[in-house]
Amino acid sequence: MDNDAHRSVSLRASRRPDRSNYSFQIKGADGLLGTDKSSSDYPIKIIWKRGFIRLLLVGGILWMLLILAVLLFHIWTCQSSIVFLSAICNKDSTVFQMLHTMGLVTPPHRCSIPLANDPENIVIPEKKSPSKFVQSLSYFDEDDANTNGSQSSPLFGGHQSWKQRDDSFKLKSSMKVHCGFMKNGGAEMAPKDVEYVKKCKFVVASGIFDGYDTPHQPSNVSPRSKKLFCFLMVVDEISLNFIKHNVSVKDEEWVGIWRLILLKNPPYDEPRRNGKVPKILTHRLFPQALYSIWIDGKMELIVDPLLMLERYLWRGKYTFAIAQHKHHKNIYEEADSNKRRKRYARPLIDHHMKIYRYEGLEPWTPLKQTKSGGGDGGVRLVVFDRSARWSRWSMVLEAAADWK
Repeated sequence: MDNDAHRSVSLRASRRPDRSNYSFQIKGADGLLGTDKSSSDYPIKIIWKRGFIRLLLVGGILWMLLILAVLLFHIWTCQSSIVFLSAICNKDSTVFQMLHTMGLVTPPHRCSIPLANDPENIVIPEKKSPSKFVQSLSYFDEDDANTNGSQSSPLFGGHQSWKQRDDSFKLKSSMKVHCGFMKNGGAEMAPKDVEYVKKCKFVVASGIFDGYDTPHQPSNVSPRSKKLFCFLMVVDEISLNFIKHNVSVKDEEWVGIWRLILLKNPPYDEPRRNGKVPKILTHRLFPQALYSIWIDGKMELIVDPLLMLERYLWRGKYTFAIAQHKHHKNIYEEADSNKRRKRYARPLIDHHMKIYRYEGLEPWTPLKQTKSGGGDGGVRLVVFDRSARWSRWSMVLEAAADWK
């Protein structure tokens, strides 16, 4: 009996569900359900994290490649011989200085010049007396367009005959020569610019044509020179618009220390030929100037101009100083260089050299004491004393300019 009672109790106990086990199984079920859900989300989280990391890595690599491409382009433009590309390079930027420190770019060429120390102590010589050779010099300003019975439009240099050209080399006490700037021939200055340059006795002139560059500001200019000199930048309309869009222009005519001088109606259809107008005929653009320094627009003046006048003119009592070309020894080598670079039409260059040979200009040889300059295309710096306006050298320069 007792055994039956004990058996029935044990059977009921065995049949009774285990609450702890049941609750564990339920929790376990919930846990299993939760584990299944998280286990299905876990690969997505891994993929998302890996994708984000890969995106950061790819973005960083692309950014580094972009920076590298910009640096390589900067190096290429700074080392390029193409005018347009070299104009893009900013040699005053921090990037250029950093690349120069790393040895990746070469610095601008600096010419060592033995100059005086202090421009404040320079003594300006008194105005020279007129030359005894030519007492009066004037220029043709009306073009005789009637040639061979046919009427043609005025030319910048006029329709000069060969006899007039030959006579211009024969010095007389009173002379009248062709030297550009014929009426309606082009290269006109605005009236306000004409009035401004009348007060300029000391001139530093430069020029930019066809918008290939922006003005480079001179450095190491003393306060005395800033008051004494007019810094005149001759430009055409294309260059003026280019400068206005790329640098700050004050009052429509000032870029730093440079005063912009606009030449309207360029006489030629080739920018290089138009650039020769202010370069060679500085004395015609600025007739009141006693001393002038011409520097190419691509160059930067790093020396006080008063020190240059003292070094190249006043110290040796010279009238004219010109920088020697570092490659070309005479004008014929310069002509060959222009033909190789296709700067001008070859037949025109050959015709021009033929005229020089006909008139007796011989190539440079070691027997000559000085080189013949390398031609105008090789001239980057010209220093001229125009107070001796009637000197024979000045006269030859003015008469020899063939402006057609």
